Amino acid sequence: MSLLLRRLSRLRLGKPLLVRSSVLLSNGFSSSSLKTPPCSIVCAFPCEADLGKLVIMNANERCCTYLEKRVPLQLVDSDPMVTIGASHGWVATLKDDGIVRLQDDLNPVASDTDPKRISLPPLVTLPRCQTQIVTNVAMSSSSPDDEDCVVAVKFLGPQLSFCRPAQSNSQWINFRIANPCFYSSHVIFSKKHDMFRIPGSGGHLIGSWDPLTHKHKPKFQRLRFKNLPELTKTKRELLHSCCTTEHLVESESTGETFLVKLYRKATPSGTLRMQTKAVMVFKLDEDGNAVYTQDIGDLRIFLSKSEPFCVPAPSFPGMGSNRIEILDIEESISVFLCDSFIIARHCTRGAPYHIPPQNIE
Repeated sequence: MSLLLRRLSRLRLGKPLLVRSSVLLSNGFSSSSLKTPPCSIVCAFPCEADLGKLVIMNANERCCTYLEKRVPLQLVDSDPMVTIGASHGWVATLKDDGIVRLQDDLNPVASDTDPKRISLPPLVTLPRCQTQIVTNVAMSSSSPDDEDCVVAVKFLGPQLSFCRPAQSNSQWINFRIANPCFYSSHVIFSKKHDMFRIPGSGGHLIGSWDPLTHKHKPKFQRLRFKNLPELTKTKRELLHSCCTTEHLVESESTGETFLVKLYRKATPSGTLRMQTKAVMVFKLDEDGNAVYTQDIGDLRIFLSKSEPFCVPAPSFPGMGSNRIEILDIEESISVFLCDSFIIARHCTRGAPYHIPPQNIE
């Protein structure tokens, strides 16, 4: 009981904080709208039956916010329902029936009295592929209710599948990726290129898919790494001993694209878990150059089991810039890019998702 009271004392009760966010558009004009700051899902405190009150942490605050919003505990505990990813505040689940479902329950501003649940068509498994283990989920727009919204599911292995939920008689469009460097990669939707993009293992190759025009011929771009930092022998040995994952992130406000490399290593003793040891960021240009940088300006990048995103920090008072926030099942990381300083916090998250800013109508 005393532990619970101490936790509650650190929580702020009420509604998610709203701020006026401005984005500079390509025509030079500014678009201003009321938005919630980026946040992460902390937990849900049981309140009745299978429901719990959602607890979030806004990226521009140092304390949790304990909401009145009730959410299914299964989404936070991931048992027996399995969450396979999130995008734009929508969480995707996949159970034994082979049907992907999209739910807005963990969106802090979505209704808890009338939650949206969208079931996609039954998955189709391509030959020599599998559809039980998912790498991540991405969406082309903020809601699967949009007529043109495309949902992409990247499975571990060769299969990449697309679906348009709002279309009548929607079906999956399935790709089998020949190059094994994409088998464990993450997919994002690029508004800049109007395509889904995947970085290959090592980050030297980027594949781009349009489910309509590139069904049989995806586009590939080879990257050339430049301005690489000089590393000590100890640092090189550390990086070579780590497992590396690559993540593409786009900044809608500046039009920039970044490739983020995460270097993680298993703990040497005790409970086996992965720890982030280093992070490297590369700015990409249209000529295929990946330039190492420690300065992304006023931006802040968010990586989690959700589709990655990037926001301008000045739009949300109190939120630091030139940083990366990383959330995984067993750790929460803040990376200060100016000096590559990492603050790591051990935690256990059943729903390790960063939720991007949400518009308030």
